[in-house]
Amino acid sequence: MAAAVMNLLPEGNLSRYLQEIRKFPMLTAEEELSLSRAWREHGDIEAAHKLVTSHLRLVAKIAMGYRGYGLPLGELISEGNVGMMQAVKRFDPDRGFRLATYAMWWIRAAIQEYILHSWSLVKMGTTAAQKKLFFNLRRIKGQMQAIDDGDLKPEQVSKIAEMLNVPEQDVVSMNRRLAAPDHSLNAPLRSDSEGEWQDWLVDETESQESAMAEREEMGDRKALLANALKTLNERERHILLERRLKDNPTTLEELSQQYGISRERVRQIEVRAFEKLQKAMKAKVAERRLAAQLAPAQEDLVSPA
Repeated sequence: MAAAVMNLLPEGNLSRYLQEIRKFPMLTAEEELSLSRAWREHGDIEAAHKLVTSHLRLVAKIAMGYRGYGLPLGELISEGNVGMMQAVKRFDPDRGFRLATYAMWWIRAAIQEYILHSWSLVKMGTTAAQKKLFFNLRRIKGQMQAIDDGDLKPEQVSKIAEMLNVPEQDVVSMNRRLAAPDHSLNAPLRSDSEGEWQDWLVDETESQESAMAEREEMGDRKALLANALKTLNERERHILLERRLKDNPTTLEELSQQYGISRERVRQIEVRAFEKLQKAMKAKVAERRLAAQLAPAQEDLVSPA
């Protein structure tokens, strides 16, 4: 079925295609119901083919509504035909509505997904609100007679944002994005230059050296903390961990019930344990600094004269 439909669209001969699809007869409600049941219940390929071809004019009509995005109409129609075939595969004739009503959603969805992936190498947006903005902004600008005005006026931005329930900044960004063509990062800076635009892009990601240093520092801090925790007794360590080192600290009341002591006593143990932890970590840091200062002198002592 797919191959037969796709072969109807010769490359570079859109007019002929539009003439050819007019030859397929429109179906009555009874014919559509009979063919749909034949396909759904018996897998009749010929019935499915008749259902698809009888709606090719609907696909072409919907596709023509998306001509403003700079993509070849033939490609839009081809994608719409794919959506039409998906609709036929999933259509349930016993729900009481016509195939065209059901298929319109599949046709539009297929064409819109193709536009979103093909119109630009840069993603236009993936959320439902962004897609709605992308496919409605041009129409609303036309109604406002602002289709060729460049940047929108503040009052126009506010109105569009309110109509589509999106942030005003999204409206401004999408409008500028639609108005500006894509440029390759591999394009030369000048016709007589070998340099490319991508050579001037600043890499804002963290360097490998910085990342390594940060990981080493983090590991060092964890080691210091682990050693310092060993200086606490089991109750001090547990209370400190529960109160200071958890994303959702345990309450004083919960710990007081667990240990059978007052909340004030739990608080005192927490404060004392934290002070002991700080003292142990500072002592360890001082010890390391002293060792680092003595290391050169020790090397001099063992070095041959």
